[in-house]
Amino acid sequence: MSASAPRTVLVTGASGALGSVLTEQLPASGWAVRPLARRPDDALPHAVVGSVTDLDTMRRATEGVSAIVHMGGISTPGSPWEGYLDTNIHGTWTVLEAARLSGVPRVVLASSNHAVGYLERAGTPVPADAPPRPDSLYGVSKAAMEALGAFYSDEHGLTVANLRIGSSFPRPTATRQLATWLSYPDLVRLVLASIDGDWTGFRTVWGISRNTRRWWSLEEGERIGYHPQDDAELYADEVEGEDSPYVGGAVPPTRR
Repeated sequence: MSASAPRTVLVTGASGALGSVLTEQLPASGWAVRPLARRPDDALPHAVVGSVTDLDTMRRATEGVSAIVHMGGISTPGSPWEGYLDTNIHGTWTVLEAARLSGVPRVVLASSNHAVGYLERAGTPVPADAPPRPDSLYGVSKAAMEALGAFYSDEHGLTVANLRIGSSFPRPTATRQLATWLSYPDLVRLVLASIDGDWTGFRTVWGISRNTRRWWSLEEGERIGYHPQDDAELYADEVEGEDSPYVGGAVPPTRR
C-alpha cells in the first residue's frame, strides 16, 4: 500500500440511519470506508456481510483497518432483553475483541444519553463522564458497552471514544431536542475527531451540537478536537412538547 493510500475505517451498522451518513460522508475526509451490514444491501456494494455478534465475521471485517466506528446494535427502547444482551453487549465485546486480535488501535463506540438517562440535569452542564444511571434496559446495555470500552482501553491499550449520543436527526422534532440535538454534519465532525484526533486512552464525549439550550458539557469533546458548528435554536419555532429534569427525558416511576 502506498503512503498516499487512504486509511480504512470499518463502520458497523452501516445501513442504519447514522451508519449510512458516515458511510457516505467519511470518504470526503480521506478515509476509505468498509461497511459492515447484517444482510446484503445494494446500497453497500463493498460491504462485509454478517453480524457483529460473530467473531469470525468481525475478524475478517477488521483485517487491515485503522479504526472501527461501532454503530451497530438494537436502538429501539422496549425491545426484549435477550436482544440487548446478544447484540448490544456481546456484540460490543466481539467488536473490541476483534480489534484487539487484528491490531486495530482505535475504536469509536456509539453509546447513548440513555446510559445516564435517570441522572438529574440540574445545575452546571452535565459532564460527559458522569457515572452510569440508565433509564431503561436499552440504557443498561449502553452502560455495559461503555464498561467494555473502558476495560479494553485499560487492559489492552486500545484508544476508545465513547460517544453518548443525544438526538441525531436531520432536524430537532421536540422541545427537549433543542438541547440534545446532534446534526448529521456535527456527527461526522465528532467521528472524525474520534478517529483522527491526537489523543489516546478512553474518553467519553457528549454527542451534541453547539445548541444554545444545551445542558450537557462540550468541554470533553473539545479536548479531543470536536468543535460542533450547528445549533438547534434555528428550529425553535418549529417544535413543541414538554421537557424533563432528567438527562434521558423520562421521569423514574418512583419519582412521578
